[in-house]
Amino acid sequence: MQRWRGLEDIPEDWGRSVVTIGSYDGVHRGHQLIIGRAVERARELGVPAVVVTFDPHPSEVVRPGSHPPLLAPHHRRAELMAELGVDALLILPFTSEFSKLAPADFVVKVLVDKLHARVVVEGPNFRFGHKAAGNVAFLAELGGTYDYEVEVVDLYVSGEAGGGLPFSSTLTRRLVAEGDVTGAAEILGRPHRVEGVVVRGAQRGRELGFPTANVETLPHTAIPADGVYAGWLHADGEVMPAAISVGTNPQFDGTTRTVEAYAIDRVGLDLYGQHVGVDFLAFVRGQATFDSIDGLLEAIADDVKRCRELLEAAA
Repeated sequence: MQRWRGLEDIPEDWGRSVVTIGSYDGVHRGHQLIIGRAVERARELGVPAVVVTFDPHPSEVVRPGSHPPLLAPHHRRAELMAELGVDALLILPFTSEFSKLAPADFVVKVLVDKLHARVVVEGPNFRFGHKAAGNVAFLAELGGTYDYEVEVVDLYVSGEAGGGLPFSSTLTRRLVAEGDVTGAAEILGRPHRVEGVVVRGAQRGRELGFPTANVETLPHTAIPADGVYAGWLHADGEVMPAAISVGTNPQFDGTTRTVEAYAIDRVGLDLYGQHVGVDFLAFVRGQATFDSIDGLLEAIADDVKRCRELLEAAA
């Protein structure tokens, strides 16, 4: 998959293409429907499928300080889009100047002059341009002038976790924040993942016999509610069953919120400085303090046992 950052990266000889535009944070099942349809139309027409997205998130520019927690960084979104068959990803730097671009100007500058859109595939609530004034009806109207068609993909609705609401990144972020990683996975179509570099912490886990990878998460990461979770640690090309702790470590009067993953039954791992991923399968229990270190150790042993059972059942 080709990756472009800015309009100037698009090859001068780029021909017609099928395009879809959006933040696509998480590349959840609703996004997969839209992107999948764009890829399908591209294959039918014999042209490339292009996804257009933005960095930073538009809300941070329009309303500074309102950047939402991110379900996936751009490199992860790119991986997921490539798996769906996308041929090119265009990341547009979202600046204050760009935010003031009128909907019609956006269509001409991006879709017509650069990507030579043959088809544009979007969800029914797609908005674009200054103050989000453009919608799919306006996009289709301009298509008559600039020789492209617009196809709207109706999003399915989520199951029990979403209460029958359409798939959405906002709903997924809420579920993650509440610790409902099972519900979030239902919308995402896979476990929620947190990424970052393994750094040195207080090393109390090592002292207690349960050494953990202390993950320094990427900025604006959507981190699940404090507690213990079963999941997987992706590191050094391996996927390892893990017991994951999220929180401030109140047993030792901690104040910094951390994500720590204990690779179950693995000995001698040295992951310092490595970029890792942590997938969340299921919530086990909330954050707690104990009357003694022995009580803490007993709880950790129970957590690891429960995590092992959940992961084996999910295998």
